[in-house]
Amino acid sequence: MVVEATTVAREPGHAYVRLAAALTLMTIGTVGMYAIVVALPPIAMEFGASRSAVSIAYAVTMIGFGLGGIVMGRWSDKVGVMWPCLTGSIMLALGFFLAARADAMWQLYLAQGLLIGGLGNAALFAPLVADTTLWFNRRRGMAVAIVASGNYLAGVIWPPIVQHYIDLSDWRDTYSGIAVFLILVMPPLCLLLRRRPDGISDSQSEEDAATDRPLGLAPNRLHGILCCAGLACCVAMAMPQAHIVAHASDLGHAARRGAEMLALMLFTGIISRLAFGWISDRIGGLRTLLLGGGLQALALFFFMFAEGLWPLYLMAALFGLSQGGIVPSYAIVVRRYFVPGEAGWRISLVLSVTLLGMALGAWMAGLAYDWTGSYRLAFINAVAVNIVHLAIAWWLLRRARQGL
Repeated sequence: MVVEATTVAREPGHAYVRLAAALTLMTIGTVGMYAIVVALPPIAMEFGASRSAVSIAYAVTMIGFGLGGIVMGRWSDKVGVMWPCLTGSIMLALGFFLAARADAMWQLYLAQGLLIGGLGNAALFAPLVADTTLWFNRRRGMAVAIVASGNYLAGVIWPPIVQHYIDLSDWRDTYSGIAVFLILVMPPLCLLLRRRPDGISDSQSEEDAATDRPLGLAPNRLHGILCCAGLACCVAMAMPQAHIVAHASDLGHAARRGAEMLALMLFTGIISRLAFGWISDRIGGLRTLLLGGGLQALALFFFMFAEGLWPLYLMAALFGLSQGGIVPSYAIVVRRYFVPGEAGWRISLVLSVTLLGMALGAWMAGLAYDWTGSYRLAFINAVAVNIVHLAIAWWLLRRARQGL
């Protein structure tokens, strides 16, 4: 009978050095997601462009982030995680350097989408998460949660820093400064990831890797089902994250209050990721996926009834606490049911689909608002899609319990 549990072998000491380096790289490198959000108003003013036109720069960054992660994950399976991360660090710095010198919007789109998103951020998030699963056994869930929390931590740290330097100078000088910082700080950290876990990977494959038919399914079929679950959970997750500022403004609150709610949501998301990492080490990835999805559905349901300032703050905090551990759970599940040599591309594909789900969910919520003039339908849609995610997670867990 197949039981979802982690192995008991001890982690090597070097694994914790890698963990610290990976978290730092994730936190620093994810500036690519947040700098464009902060710089959007001055960019729109300088180019005389609409907010929606500048927002395309964020959209192409996320699309590049998602699609590039698949390629980078496959590459990390072949050569180890150091080379993708080192390449990503250089591409990030180059992307910010060229974006700061853009004379037209298409040049900004290219720098953001290809260099910052597709070759920069994409080389860090999924490959680092996948690599972490290969170095940890007993504390795999917590280790993955720590690394994955780096993109939330970046959301807490980077926006005020970027805004400070834009206020002191302008967005172009700020982007140039970021480029210099990245090229000086990130490559040395990448060198700490040089060692490959060949011995660890081999020992784990005997005890912890998948059979020919994990959960009684063909490997690619299970992989596809996990991608569908990731898409559904993040379509639902995107509604509050992408529209909380606008939602708060519609309810008569100042936009800065909505921004504070978003920051609170990201901060409690860090707590959630760490807590769910600890939980997954004890109950397994599938049960954690089901638990997180259920809590997210409840939070989304009650969120639609919050209208006052403090109820909105409360729901933002509760939503962050409910959903932060869902995405890292996919890495735990993939690592549990697939062979270690495929961890890079399989984890990267699932995590990339979750990013595309965030983009799709944000668009669907905006479309629902355009149709109805409120976000009520968007919340209802998010809950409905979340239920689809729960159904998939429950079905997979049921098969695991049956020993399939």
